[in-house]
Amino acid sequence: MERYLSIGGETQTEKIIDKSRFLTTSKHVCGEDEAKAFIEKIRSNYPDATHNCYAYICDNLGNFLRFSDDGEPQGTAGMPMLEVLKTNKLYEVAVVVTRYFGGVKLGAGGLVRAYSGCVAENIAAARKVSYEPCIESKISVDYPLTDSAVRFFNEFGADVLGCEYLNDVTFSVAVKKLQETTFTAELLNRLCGKVKIQKIREYFFPFKI
Repeated sequence: MERYLSIGGETQTEKIIDKSRFLTTSKHVCGEDEAKAFIEKIRSNYPDATHNCYAYICDNLGNFLRFSDDGEPQGTAGMPMLEVLKTNKLYEVAVVVTRYFGGVKLGAGGLVRAYSGCVAENIAAARKVSYEPCIESKISVDYPLTDSAVRFFNEFGADVLGCEYLNDVTFSVAVKKLQETTFTAELLNRLCGKVKIQKIREYFFPFKI
């Protein structure tokens, strides 16, 4: 896989539908253990809720997925929620819809629309990221070149993961693998070759969209 879409961090939205309160929480998860821990955290946060329905796709291939209606009529909550994740082509993501029943029954069709709609609105509000192969490098420059290096990173769209100030200034920088050759050439040109570059590792990194 060259790239896959997900969300960054955790996002919560709220909606009232026919007097029922729906709290929707989504989060990026790596693996089923993280997905289960996230669901349990939401349940513990809202122990008095009528339902905590969930859906997740916790790998980057779309093979490891689960959902639950948590007491709602079968097929009216978890599966519609999962379909929203699949329609948006999102991976490594879990979502929980917490419902406080308001006394008005929505019917099967109304429940499907409510749960899928809540997830769709939440996903629209969440920060999207694209996981792509990246090269992480240590880039060292002399102190007078610090500002020039930072400006270049910003202009190129590289992600600065950290910085150390010792005998020189050493940045940890992640760049898309497909752009790494161009990044290196342009950086050397911008700083007149006065830079040390050490490739550290290659992995999937969540680049902002």
